[in-house]
Amino acid sequence: MYRPSPSFAEAREDRLPKKKVRSSRFSQSRRGRQKKKQRSGESDMAAGSLDLPVVDLASPDLKSAAEAVRKACVDSGFFYVTNHGIQDELLAAVFAESKKFFELPLEEKMLLQRNSGHRGYTAPYDEKLDASSEFQGDLKESFYIGSVGDVDMPNDPNQWPPKERFPSWKNTMKLYHATALAASKRIISLIALSLDLDAEFFPNIGAFDCPSPVIRLLHYPGEVNESDNGNYGASAHSDYGMLTLLATDGTPGLQICREKDKRPQLWEDVRHIEGTLIVNIGDLLERWTNCIYRSTLHRVVTVGKERYSAAYFLDPNPDLVVQCLESCCCEAYPPRFPPIKAGDYLKERLSTTYK
Repeated sequence: MYRPSPSFAEAREDRLPKKKVRSSRFSQSRRGRQKKKQRSGESDMAAGSLDLPVVDLASPDLKSAAEAVRKACVDSGFFYVTNHGIQDELLAAVFAESKKFFELPLEEKMLLQRNSGHRGYTAPYDEKLDASSEFQGDLKESFYIGSVGDVDMPNDPNQWPPKERFPSWKNTMKLYHATALAASKRIISLIALSLDLDAEFFPNIGAFDCPSPVIRLLHYPGEVNESDNGNYGASAHSDYGMLTLLATDGTPGLQICREKDKRPQLWEDVRHIEGTLIVNIGDLLERWTNCIYRSTLHRVVTVGKERYSAAYFLDPNPDLVVQCLESCCCEAYPPRFPPIKAGDYLKERLSTTYK
């Protein structure tokens, strides 16, 4: 088995604060709220673009790929992947369908308003990712699409735009689900190797037995009203699940904050690299790794131009118990979180987002 180097003891020294084990079910680090953005801009500062590793998923050198993934997950929780298997033509089709939908009048989009299964349309201001924000909600609008079966399920929570106007929507999203899941599994395999685990560790524990993947189509406005000066397309947050794959139209705006507790907060731009996907790990993987791997705060700022993106969230089987990996804890660094079912964690996180 490939064993990463240097040791995880060194990573723990770098990543884990010297404090008592927390007993709460949720990481206060993940609840770490960005302080209200001051109009003077003193609450945070920009530091230019961040150079993130580019991991080639087709590389035969698994050792180097796993080491690059490990370094990225320890340092920032973000990296790029190339040779991911999602064709440019498919991405173009996804963005074309997305743009066509978001250009509809609001009253038509609201006919598919997000349901109790968290599928469908969310309007601007409906979601507030940073609870400390002074604004009613974030500026973005979005559309959630769960996995799509080969046959229509009687209790499928997915909502679909009218077929006569969007004849290719469902098949396009079905194909994107399948190819994004395949890419995600390849990334998860490298993450397992980087953690000194077997490449098939996560499938073997049932993480992909009826997983809960979601596509989220996103549209950010260009110009904003004066009353929204200082508001964000997406306010500061971390992702809740296991892994996120992000495709963008190339428009900038994504920023990350690697040290959320520092003041002022330092926000760095994540630039677009043609042909790659942006990958970041979520809160559940951070819990699994005892905070050695980061689920990092990120946000989207407005740049005076419309922005489209498609996020693919890979969440494990909701009945899977997430608990600290043996390779990520020891007597000196005991588990920081109690075991929890993945589905229970995600439900509670979502309930705080949509109050």
